[in-house]
Amino acid sequence: MHFSRTLKNSIYEPWKSNYIDYAKLKKLLREDGPQEEEKKWSEDDEGTFVEELVNVQLEKVNTFQVETYKGLRERTAECESRLEKVTEAEKQDQQASDEDEKDEKNQEGLKEVLKELDDITEEVNELEKYSRINYTGFLKAAKKHDRKRGSSYKVRPLLQVRLAALPFNSEDYSPLLYRLSTMFSFVRQRLQSESERTKSLTESKQGRETYTSHKFWVHPENLLEVKTYILRRLPVLVYNPQTSKVVESSQADPTITSIYFDNPQFALYNGKIERTSDASSIRLRWSGPLDEKPEIFFEKKTIKESGDSEECRFPIKEKYIQPFITGDYKMEKSIDKLRDREGIDGNGVASLQNSVHEIQSFIKDSGLQPVVRANYTRTAFQIPGDDKVRISIDTDLAFIREDSLDEDRPCRDPDDWHRGDIDRLGITFPFSEIRQGEISRFPYAVLEIKVKDGSSKKRNDWIADLTSSHLVKEAPRFSKFVHGVASLFEDYVNTFPFWLSDLETDIRKDPQTAFDDDQERKAKQAQDELAVGSFLGKSASSFKPAVGSPAGKTATDFGKRRSDTGVNDVAEEPDSADEGDHATGSQTGLLSGLLSYSPFSNTKYARAHRQVPVNLPPGVREPGKLIKDMNPVRVEPKVWLANQRTFIKWQHISVLLATLSLGLYNAAGEFNNVARVLAVVYTIIALFAGAWGWWMYIVRSRMIEQRSGKDFDNIVGPIVVCLGLVVALCMNFGFKYHTILEENKRQGNSSQTLELSYSGQEFHQDLR
Repeated sequence: MHFSRTLKNSIYEPWKSNYIDYAKLKKLLREDGPQEEEKKWSEDDEGTFVEELVNVQLEKVNTFQVETYKGLRERTAECESRLEKVTEAEKQDQQASDEDEKDEKNQEGLKEVLKELDDITEEVNELEKYSRINYTGFLKAAKKHDRKRGSSYKVRPLLQVRLAALPFNSEDYSPLLYRLSTMFSFVRQRLQSESERTKSLTESKQGRETYTSHKFWVHPENLLEVKTYILRRLPVLVYNPQTSKVVESSQADPTITSIYFDNPQFALYNGKIERTSDASSIRLRWSGPLDEKPEIFFEKKTIKESGDSEECRFPIKEKYIQPFITGDYKMEKSIDKLRDREGIDGNGVASLQNSVHEIQSFIKDSGLQPVVRANYTRTAFQIPGDDKVRISIDTDLAFIREDSLDEDRPCRDPDDWHRGDIDRLGITFPFSEIRQGEISRFPYAVLEIKVKDGSSKKRNDWIADLTSSHLVKEAPRFSKFVHGVASLFEDYVNTFPFWLSDLETDIRKDPQTAFDDDQERKAKQAQDELAVGSFLGKSASSFKPAVGSPAGKTATDFGKRRSDTGVNDVAEEPDSADEGDHATGSQTGLLSGLLSYSPFSNTKYARAHRQVPVNLPPGVREPGKLIKDMNPVRVEPKVWLANQRTFIKWQHISVLLATLSLGLYNAAGEFNNVARVLAVVYTIIALFAGAWGWWMYIVRSRMIEQRSGKDFDNIVGPIVVCLGLVVALCMNFGFKYHTILEENKRQGNSSQTLELSYSGQEFHQDLR
């Protein structure tokens, strides 16, 4: 389908005039013009196209997105105010004897708020679709331009920079959706009968363990620092695919391969990127080289409209994969073996049969085939036996085409399930043997942190330090499958993920900039939480959100993931990073999690750079001295000794220079002014070294006492001393060289005088 038709089908009628004018851009580009017109493309034509693309269309779309989002936030705040009035009215009516009268009084207002919340939620979804389709339109227009005019002009780099600087393609709707979800639950709980409310709470407590997943990109220059930071808290897990146990650390990190399926229309890709209801994905996955006969898994995951997920998987031998895909083999041997072990009534047999039937029928009904391969090396971190925190880092990430869409030049044999060249020849990263258009290498490492819900927040403070630092860039919606398709099949799809523009920019940040951005984000989040808490009031402690609110699916962008416990999950890769940002766990406790978020960063850097004002109640005054400062500050002796050792080194240098200058002055004599001057210069440098060492000792001692977060290093003193010595030595060399020349000159004049005198004496003797 051409993008023009996709854009037309995606337009939300009330906003029709605010979409990108793709037809006008194509007309300015003269895409359908005759060959003679293309040769007349001039700088004026280029300027007109760039002006329309970047300054007119892009500004129009961005302005509309910003204003619309601002309006939605204002409408949300108005709903919160109305709910706050309802809460106040309930407090006033608590003493009323007629409960029916009290309920009827608020029913109508709550229903009106619920209708408004439905409208806001619908427009939020439409605004996200609006941002996505326009973002794709700009990339398509730039690609058409560079394809036709790329020999002389290129506009995509300029467009990528502008897109990265504007919020319309990267706006985080999560805070607004959190507020909407909380209000949905608040209203519906009050509209429910008591029996329905009790049933809902009972069902919400029956959920399984859930994890909160956070995904980030790590620049290669920061990768080692991130790994060492994690290693101080969690050990590295080494996964052995043969034994499924943690083995010796001498084993290398596993190389994981995932082959994702889709049809020629890329229906699964479009479903995941548009986050439609019941979006599914299917893949083959194994660890290590294929010639070592690893265990291969068929996996299917479906995201339900409520936000929960359903997963089914089973192992399969390599020789049975192609017959299974074509429907000629239905895993009869595996089913029979399992039936012999468990018996007819075994639950495992029924589960395997259901998984086999579901995946095989899904492949057949959707016309799926392997389309893209993701290959990467995984480093896993977890305390064995403790699954509260699970971390994985994927490096050397490469995406390779596995499709046979091009009948003339298929990347894969249509009668085989995978590329033979990679697995048969043992080609590994960086896959230099693969043709240029068939591979895309991801420039960063992918970090995923999974924290079990309910784990100790105090124990996980180091995770907050890492995630808010300059070492990582948050990527909550990143999916390997989506990125692989978007980067390798640009001509086949009409929707792109937002993070593509971030790949054109440098994700490294200055620590101060990262701190400021984190503070701004936390402050904005605190405002949203304050707005939610304003209408909940004191009833927040007893409030439990209902399960499956309309905004719930999209609200949990970080996602809660169901998973079985065990150390192998991290290394073997039940990987939410592959599945985007859908919520896959229970949504109970959303409000408690929302209100428990810290409004400001609690990192050491943050605590050292902020002063939070506190409003004290009447009769309470601020203490002049904190409790932690009442007793003497306890610092490890090695810190004090290091400071003293540095001070002694400086004094040692000062004494050496002073001794050198004194010896030089005494040996110079009365008439050697050059040596005397240099001795004075060395003496000045020696005095400076001694004074600098003493001053830095005092400064660092105060910093140690105050436990300051500032840096202890200072390069001014060493540079001054080094430069002073270099200048003195150069002057010494210059003066000495000049003295030698003067002596040689004087010796030459004396010899000439003696020669003339001797010649005169001989002349007088001859006259006699």
